[in-house]
Amino acid sequence: MYAVTGITGKVGGGVARSLLKAGLPVRAVVRDIAKGKPWAELGCEIALAEIGDAEALAKAFEGTDGVFLMTPPNYDPQPGFPATQANAAAVKKALETARPKQVVFLSTVGAHVAEPNLLNNSKMTEEMLRTLALPVCMLRAAWFMENAARDVDAARTGAIHCFLQPLDHPIPMVATDDIARNAANILREEWTGVRIVELEGPARYCANDIASGFSAALGLPVRMVTVPRDTWETLFRSQGMQYPMPRIRMIDGFNEGWIDFQGGTGIEHRKGQIPLDDVLKTLVA
Repeated sequence: MYAVTGITGKVGGGVARSLLKAGLPVRAVVRDIAKGKPWAELGCEIALAEIGDAEALAKAFEGTDGVFLMTPPNYDPQPGFPATQANAAAVKKALETARPKQVVFLSTVGAHVAEPNLLNNSKMTEEMLRTLALPVCMLRAAWFMENAARDVDAARTGAIHCFLQPLDHPIPMVATDDIARNAANILREEWTGVRIVELEGPARYCANDIASGFSAALGLPVRMVTVPRDTWETLFRSQGMQYPMPRIRMIDGFNEGWIDFQGGTGIEHRKGQIPLDDVLKTLVA
């Protein structure tokens, strides 16, 4: 039995479908019964649990061969990331109680970076998981190609306002289907201790590549328009953010190159199969 959190999203859902396709039992961890119904119809067990509810999570993880762990994104964290710290404490208690055979955590490129930025969320969760006496894999995924979904409407107008800059600076990106497939495969592997797997797509891409991909998918010229760095804080605050600096520093990290994979001895590096253009065609469709 494999417990899958985040099953209603692209990655978690992909992990579950991969496991089901292989004939393996899946326990869908959801926040309400309505969201679990489609998975129950596919043959999954259903467990109700919030990420901060240690007791419910322990029941969801109990008796499993593996847990696929995702934590909810927090794009506007309070100083010190108190929500992340609270969730990490609940997950730790649940895992220590349930004692699954192993855990695969969907982490991120840059999770090892000490510089304050939004990805410290994953860094904190990784640090907690390292304290467990369980086999744990940190699956550090690159920038999601599907982040471009928010740009589809703008692409149709021919111009996308872009925070990735310079426009020709490539960064590691990966498709969610590649993440899901690799996560499902890792769950079925055996290892001891802490394992780090870095995952990116078949090539690195820049903002101009996103524009070119949209242009090809839409059959019309699409260009990127850079959003000036000195306007970001005012813009994000106008959109309702209270603490925009972690997000700003994350984008700076990709743009300046200090958010990248850690590499080095003992760290696995994998490449997915799905190119950016294929993802953009799907988003447009």
